[in-house]
Amino acid sequence: MRAQQLTGRVTDAATNLPMAWVNVYYDGMPVGTNTDEQGNFSLPLHAGKTLVVSFMGYERQNIAITAAVSKVEVLLRQSPHELQAAVVKGKKKKYSRKNNPAVELMKKVIAAKKQLDIHRHDYFSYNLYKKLTFSFNDVNERTFKDGMLKKLPFLEKHVEICPETGKRILPVTFQETTARQIWRKNPAAEKTIITGKREDGLNKFFTTGEILNSLLADCFADINIFDDNVRLLQHQFISPLSATNAISFYRYFIQDTVYVGDDRCIEVTFTPNNPQDFGFSGSLFILADSTYRVRQSKILFPQNSDVNFVEQLNINQEYKHLPSGDQVMESNKMTVQLSAIMDLARLQVQLTNRFTDYNLEPVADKEFRFGGTEMIDPNAELRKEDFWAEMRTDSLTKAEADIGLMVKEFQQMNNFNIFMFVFKAFVENYVETSNDPKKPSLIDIGPINTIFSHNFIDGFRLRASAQTTANLHPNIFGRGYVAYGFKDRRVKGMGELSYAFNKRAYSVNEYPYNNVSVSAQTDVMSPSDKFLPTDKDNVFSSFKVMTVDQMMYFTKVGARYQREWTNGMGFDVMVQRERDEGVGALFYQPLNGSPVPTWDTEAHRRYFNTTDLRLGVSYTPGVKYVNTKQRRIPVNNEAPIFTLSHTAGVKLLGGEHNYNFTEATVYKRFWLPSAFGRLDMFFKTGAQWNKVPYPLLIMPAANLSYVVHKGTFCMINNMEFLNDRYASAMITWDLSGKLFNRVPLLRKLKWREVMGVDALWGTLTDKNNPALHPDDSRLYYFPGHFNPDGSYEYSSHVMESDKPYVEVYAGVYNIFKILQVQAVRRLNYLYLPDAKKWGWRIKLELTF
Repeated sequence: MRAQQLTGRVTDAATNLPMAWVNVYYDGMPVGTNTDEQGNFSLPLHAGKTLVVSFMGYERQNIAITAAVSKVEVLLRQSPHELQAAVVKGKKKKYSRKNNPAVELMKKVIAAKKQLDIHRHDYFSYNLYKKLTFSFNDVNERTFKDGMLKKLPFLEKHVEICPETGKRILPVTFQETTARQIWRKNPAAEKTIITGKREDGLNKFFTTGEILNSLLADCFADINIFDDNVRLLQHQFISPLSATNAISFYRYFIQDTVYVGDDRCIEVTFTPNNPQDFGFSGSLFILADSTYRVRQSKILFPQNSDVNFVEQLNINQEYKHLPSGDQVMESNKMTVQLSAIMDLARLQVQLTNRFTDYNLEPVADKEFRFGGTEMIDPNAELRKEDFWAEMRTDSLTKAEADIGLMVKEFQQMNNFNIFMFVFKAFVENYVETSNDPKKPSLIDIGPINTIFSHNFIDGFRLRASAQTTANLHPNIFGRGYVAYGFKDRRVKGMGELSYAFNKRAYSVNEYPYNNVSVSAQTDVMSPSDKFLPTDKDNVFSSFKVMTVDQMMYFTKVGARYQREWTNGMGFDVMVQRERDEGVGALFYQPLNGSPVPTWDTEAHRRYFNTTDLRLGVSYTPGVKYVNTKQRRIPVNNEAPIFTLSHTAGVKLLGGEHNYNFTEATVYKRFWLPSAFGRLDMFFKTGAQWNKVPYPLLIMPAANLSYVVHKGTFCMINNMEFLNDRYASAMITWDLSGKLFNRVPLLRKLKWREVMGVDALWGTLTDKNNPALHPDDSRLYYFPGHFNPDGSYEYSSHVMESDKPYVEVYAGVYNIFKILQVQAVRRLNYLYLPDAKKWGWRIKLELTF
């Protein structure tokens, strides 16, 4: 049940006109908002609190709120202001930056940042305590009588009042961390040494339970308003103290002179020009002296913010002045109230930071000598309660301290194991073979979404898959599957055995890799399936935009070594023997002088044999992952990705072809100024250096499903172009609602725009062009289809060297907060058979 709301309207007492951008908040609570253009506002009702209504040049109103109050009408009267007299006219005032004392003050505050920045020193260090708590919000008596907790009455004793919001919450998981932060100017380095770490709560029921805390920590990251841009909720926001965009993006208003502790401060409120842009509103408390230091900041989202699921976001930060003259953060508390998803529950996330023991003394070089930016002390997760009692700067609430008891009470519930079995299958895509904490799962069944699928050769397909866990052995892992196609009546399968040189907590895929593996696989696929980032027999990939009948049976055996370091460097070495057999409309037939192939039963049974040696290197500085049972997922897409690989084919172990293929890729995300969204850029280039038959040429990364997949072309058909030199550019511009937010009818829907262009440059050198060497049996006829009259129509083509393939798309996402729909337009090569001008793609994705 949603908390009772307090609504109201603010008007000018002299003109009776509605007043926009008025600050409305509860005294002593980080709960507030701004009025909209019609002077309206809405807040949760907190009986017994005082509502403050304030605006520059007007008398502040303090209104006592009782349980009987649900709506208020507020009249603000003009008053002399001690910093500027407000002139009230008979019409609505237009905000102006010219001759605006609030703007002039903020320019001085922004200019003073560099002189107050601790990073001007050669070294500094400090200690950090961090607590992250995840709770059910707005928990009341009806929640236990008629709501989702009806059958969990024992939870009622764990409910408590959140002092920041005044609401009843039920904490279900929390994590606390202590760390030492060290920084060095030259050579530049910033490191985190985690000295203590503990977590408790319902996430313990999931072997991938760290995903929740990792995603929460990424979405609700620490923010520093002294940075030009702030990353929060996986979006980038312009800081109210940005040296580049703040003055043009925000509106500033001087409110009053107040005291923060013993410090006399000028209160300046701010709000975005367009409240639905990704920006903050709130108050800055600036010392009323010549230093222009920020003593405190109170930050929230505008009432009409375009951010999903966030009903209220309140950040309260306090700063202190070091003897050296530097300004540093002393405390940070972020409280985020999330709206219900599908009416299931209202949630709250609370992050608390305390910063202590700032020190400007040199830090020994040896303390920086570890890979990556973070190191965990071997004893961090073994700390006893006396350690936490000493290091904890923010005490646990009773409910947080009792979370371990709540976990035990859950385990004693009837049918709890059955419920968790089903729930884990849905959430983790795997099913554990044991739910007993004393006997953890040795083998997991899955992925679940590959049990049923369909393709042209298999017809209806069944698959059974499993993998071992670190509970069986922390270094040795096995996985595999058996599949059966009811159309071709053939059994397929895969088996892989891996050894991790570093002990794993649960899965072999955990970061960083230091694994060696051997594998064998026999199955069926289309050549373009190798570009899909998911399992090729994922049930959702079964639905294709066209009939894909050019497929191949393959059998491959290989060995691989993967090594990564926490600084982002990695390499990959692999040797693989593969045998392919064309099936359906795909075949391998050497050129024999005829302009087109002829139906040849023997050719359609010809095997294509290769032996590969591959070396790849990668560099992903700053990347962070969360581990799932199926794969690891990067959580910070801002990290650039660089890869370089070379594959050499040799005539060994049954391989029949010598070849050399080199490929390089670059990915980077760029945030655009003034909240114009972000650009994702992905570039690839490659070359096949030798004369080779068409299976070894370079085919485009074609996506033939209806689902959007990054890094693939939507309107290119299976093997439509064959090249031995290529370069591709894929540029996506996510505007994050920048345009729709300015259209009144679309603004309320909170839809967001995305558009992009994908381009492919390709060429086929003369040595690999079958049309120029019709008698060269080292080359094969290109793929195609035999028509009923016996004629042959090619489906693979040579690109024009001066004419890149281009497709563009425009889409709308955040439909129902989960759906994305894209319209894709192919711009050229429309004369080719089976080329389609338009296409549609969809994607399901929850975003803030």
